[in-house]
Parts: sequence; C-alpha cells; structure tokens
Amino acid sequence: MSTKKLRWGIMGNAGIARGSVIPGVQLSELNEVAAIASRNLEQAQQTADKFNIATAYGSYEELLQDETLDIIYIPLPNHLHKPWTIKALEAGKHVLCEKPITLTAAEAEEIAVVSEKTGKLVAEAFMYRYHPRYEQIKQIMASGEIGDVRHIYSSFTFNNAGDSKNVRYKKEWGGGSIYDVGCYPINVARLLLDAEPEAATVHALLSPEHDHVDMMAAGLLEFPNHIALSFDCGMWAAFRNPLEILGTKGKIRVPSAFVTGSPGSGNFFVEADGVEREVVVEHKNAYALQADHLARAVKGESTLSFSIDDAVKNMKVIDACLKSAEERIRVVIQ
Repeated sequence: MSTKKLRWGIMGNAGIARGSVIPGVQLSELNEVAAIASRNLEQAQQTADKFNIATAYGSYEELLQDETLDIIYIPLPNHLHKPWTIKALEAGKHVLCEKPITLTAAEAEEIAVVSEKTGKLVAEAFMYRYHPRYEQIKQIMASGEIGDVRHIYSSFTFNNAGDSKNVRYKKEWGGGSIYDVGCYPINVARLLLDAEPEAATVHALLSPEHDHVDMMAAGLLEFPNHIALSFDCGMWAAFRNPLEILGTKGKIRVPSAFVTGSPGSGNFFVEADGVEREVVVEHKNAYALQADHLARAVKGESTLSFSIDDAVKNMKVIDACLKSAEERIRVVIQ
C-alpha cells in the first residue's frame, strides 16, 4: 500500500472550499492540498498563505497543467461544473465536484462518458454520506427496531435572501434552493431506501426578486413499496436540516442530518414502542472522511461507494423536481 499522499488542487476560492473542504482535506490521512487557483491571483495567494498551500495560480488552466496534482476539487458556480470537470478529467486528474454535479442528468451523463474514456474517477461532494452514522442508521432500519418504513421527511433551509448578488440567485447559473440544498433530502432518501423515486410533485416560491429561482420549495417523491419522501428546502427561511424516518413501530430522528461541524451534532434518536434512546456518535470531520474515501479509490484500495452513475440518478430526480415546480404538475421519473 502506497503511503504517498495524494496532491489536491482547489479550483476556485469559494467559501465552501475555504470554510470546509480545504480544512477537511488537510485533516485527512491520505491527502494534502498542494495548489489553489483563482481567476484573481492575489485572492488565490491570500488563501494559499492562510492555509499554507505551496502553490497559487491565477487561472484554472494553469492548475490543470500542473502535472504533480492527482485530484481537482471544483466548487465553482453550478453551470461551470460540467465543463471544468470534463477539462480536469481530460487533463488526467481525478475530480471531486460540488453538488449538484451538473444542471441536468444529460450533462451528468456526458461526464460519465468522459470518466469512462479517461479512466479517471469523479465523485459528487455530498460529504454527509461518508459520516459513519448513516451506516448505523441503515443498520437500525434493517434490524426491524422501528418496524417497516412508512415515510421519510427531511428539510434543509437557510436565509441568505438579502445577498442579491449571490450566484445562488442567477437562474442561468443553476441557482435555486432545489439545486443548492434540496438535493440533500433527495439524496438521503435514495441512500436510505436503496431505491429510486418513481414520480415527483413540487411546489415552489419562484421569486422575481431573485431572478425567478426557487427560493423555497416543498415536494413529495414517490418511492416503490408505497413509501414517500416529503421534503422542503429554501434559501429564504430559518436554518434547519432535520431528518425523520417513520416506521410502523417507531422512528429515527436526526436533528442535524447534513451538518456535523460540532461535537454532538452527529447524534440521533431512535424511538421504538414509545421509548426513545439517544445514539451518541463519535465526532468526525465528514469532509476529511470524504477525501480519504476518494483517495483509497484512486489508489485502487477500494471502489467508490457513490459513483458517477449515482450522480446521474440524483440529477434525474432533480430534473423532475424542477419541471414539476415550474409547470405545477406531477412528473413521472423515467
């Protein structure tokens, strides 16, 4: 087994990179952040200095030309995910791309073709699912402790509506709450049920003040075996990110389903036959776990738990949700 750390290049100076991903990669066992690029070299250098990153570039092209890099992390605005992921793959790099991986399932399929052609891996950055508590939750569901699953509920909301210049509020750039945070409840339901939804119905607040993107959305996904996900997401509401799995004998309640930045935030509760217990989860950095998972796959020590094919499937659901919200119809997912 190789002990050489994989070298990461960060494409862009986004807040998620500076606040979460770079610190996570630096905490991981198998990786190091070796370079960062921005269209503004001064900004790239400032971030490089802050995080002790050896190299700063003033263009994304220079980053991809760096032959010492193994993995490129892409936190660019959503409409740039596809072109730069493809360019990175063609430059011989593996890629971790922020969610949503593209704007449509068809675009995600284009990435899958290039990934297959180049032999380079692509992972979508849903960091929450690398946290070990989700394996614990799935084991409890399988054990029968809460009975048969009848329904899943989840939400992810925050309020940033006053930041009118934010890229989240540019429709052509892939703005809107379904792309930004609704993708999490959608993704977690697919993960927990090991199934794909058959239809989507979504109602949304399409705000003229924010380029008509969905600032709030509430939806229903129909899964096999008469199970549904009800979810809401928003960028103009109080912060919350809970999850509840309802069974015939009890339920699993996760107060903070996707954000585990502080000790205790990963804990969840199991209620069965009227008695509730708290499951205390060891505090772990989900971003570091995500980086190490990708590194082991790149090294050939394991396979990706969530391949580009999973990202394509997730985008098919998002496509249906957006169509339903815009046309106010129930959409069957093919």
